[in-house]
Amino acid sequence: MPRLPRRPRLLQRPRLRSTAAVGTTLSALAANCLIGGPSVAEPFAVAPCALTRTAAHHSEGLDTWNAAYPRPARSLDAVMIFLSFPDAAPRTTPAELAADHFPATSRFFRQASYGRFTLRPHPLKHWIRMPKPSTAYAIQRDWKPENRAAYLHDALTATDPQVDFSRYDVVYFVADPDAPGVDSDATKVVNLDTPLRADGTDIRRIVTVFEKHPPDRLVLAHETGHVFDLPDLYHRPADGKGDWDTYVGDWDLMGSQFGLAPDLFAWHKWKLGWLQPRQVACVRGPGPTRLTLEPLGAGPGVPVARAFGAPAFGLGHGVKLAVVRTGPDSVLAFEARGPVGDDHAACRAGILVYRVSSGARSGRGPVEVIDAHPRTEACWENSVYPPLADAPVALGESFTVPGSGDGDGGGGGDGVRVDVEGRTVSGEWTVTITPRAGGRVGHG
Repeated sequence: MPRLPRRPRLLQRPRLRSTAAVGTTLSALAANCLIGGPSVAEPFAVAPCALTRTAAHHSEGLDTWNAAYPRPARSLDAVMIFLSFPDAAPRTTPAELAADHFPATSRFFRQASYGRFTLRPHPLKHWIRMPKPSTAYAIQRDWKPENRAAYLHDALTATDPQVDFSRYDVVYFVADPDAPGVDSDATKVVNLDTPLRADGTDIRRIVTVFEKHPPDRLVLAHETGHVFDLPDLYHRPADGKGDWDTYVGDWDLMGSQFGLAPDLFAWHKWKLGWLQPRQVACVRGPGPTRLTLEPLGAGPGVPVARAFGAPAFGLGHGVKLAVVRTGPDSVLAFEARGPVGDDHAACRAGILVYRVSSGARSGRGPVEVIDAHPRTEACWENSVYPPLADAPVALGESFTVPGSGDGDGGGGGDGVRVDVEGRTVSGEWTVTITPRAGGRVGHG
């Protein structure tokens, strides 16, 4: 069965008490939509291997936080608004549609953040009627700005008298999935260059949900990731055909909501503030560095050694990420992945190696997993991209990062070697990382 392509990005809600203000702002939306918010920098991660945030959309740089986005380092409130249309009588209820996404979305983020972030949903209990038929908005994945602007204008105008947007950090507009003009592939985050203004609050991005009932697995978690400045990690073929998952396969939610191991990369957890500085090891060479890596999904009270013997508890505070600087805007990252936490369905365990580029924008390969087993594949029956399903370096193996001529997509870090030497009784991985001979790899 062919997989549906995943969906793009979200938007933040302002407080609309004045429909006149909504109309004025949304008239500019048609021309200015899908531009990131102001690049306001807040100091964040300070480490020699922390890449500098660039002007690229959803840059993977994490030395500062872009204050145009809400930072999920605390509890955030999300309003879920259900929109019906005059050309269709809903066959589902708001409660049923809310249950499609919650508590699963909140559970994913609670697990991924080790309990540091809670997303609190506030779904309305009734439908809000749009003024025009669903077919009037020409809803589709690559939506024309003027049609999208008309949809948002009508949705906000209809909703504003009933919702105090100043109470919420995230806004979801959920369309009746059975209305004839609704396209399930159009779910995305809308970014506004000129924010909407409602109830004294700027709205810079809104999540527009057009999912079928039931929806794609974890689709709302993926879209919410964009609200927190995370990029798309999939590759969209120019003709819309072919593999979408060649960059990261199953290994991050922002690559695929269908992935077997959809936990967020440790790099993303560092960016979001879920890893402490002591949980990131900057490997600077030139000699070998031996260290112990905790499984990425392991947190307080989470069993981590289930697949390898007796369960181990109490992990979650050790080193989760090792980084080798390979250039001014690039690094190699190393993390331990396996069937733990949000990765419970992972079909292979080991040390995952990937490249990160802070200059590559969303959808253009800011992260690329490096395949330690390029001649084999795994889990072909349920992996989104079997060639990368067995990418991790397994226990007892050694792997040297290939160069650009070795078929892995190129980039820096060629010649860096990782040796996966053992596992501790508590489930941690002992590894040695050796930069390429003849030079210092680390910068800073």
